[in-house]
Amino acid sequence: MTPFGTRISSLAVSVLLLSGCGTKVTRVSHDSTIDLSGEWNDTDSRLVAEEMVKDAVSANWYKAYETQKKIPRVVIGEIRNKSHEHINTETFINDIQRYLVNSGKVEFVANKAERKELRDEKSDQAQNSSVESQQMAGEESGAELMMLGEINSIVDSEGGKSVVFYQINLELVQIESHKKVWLGDKKIKKFVEKSASKL
Repeated sequence: MTPFGTRISSLAVSVLLLSGCGTKVTRVSHDSTIDLSGEWNDTDSRLVAEEMVKDAVSANWYKAYETQKKIPRVVIGEIRNKSHEHINTETFINDIQRYLVNSGKVEFVANKAERKELRDEKSDQAQNSSVESQQMAGEESGAELMMLGEINSIVDSEGGKSVVFYQINLELVQIESHKKVWLGDKKIKKFVEKSASKL
């Protein structure tokens, strides 16, 4: 075969190889359960938030508010990631907030960073907005309860097999008295097997 023919054959092989390595994308439902790596994912975040919120608003502390016909005001504090992997706790916090607000059983107060931004806006309005449209300082709704928590994990591995255990702990604390009125936990255990080619 001539050098030119060799180059043509090499080009054809390269095209075939590249065409076989294309990316395939399939759209799936946002709430479908897909677990590829065995690590914490959006399904874990969503399901844990939903279950723990249901547990929180059915506990005794909430019944006391119902008796008084009051709606508790809650702010989310720090949810610490103490697991072995990187977890975007903001996504988890947003899931918790959404389920709590949509339950209609609590009112949410802006967190520390959000309050600063809102106060800056009020300060700007005080200087630049008409008196009729200004949002006044000193009229904030204070939170009565703060939700705090952490995500922990344990990994047990041997060869291509591993068991990943997560424990999520949340608590509601009265801001005035520092009393803990609710303690909740959720456990997840995953068995992960990796093929020899991935080891």
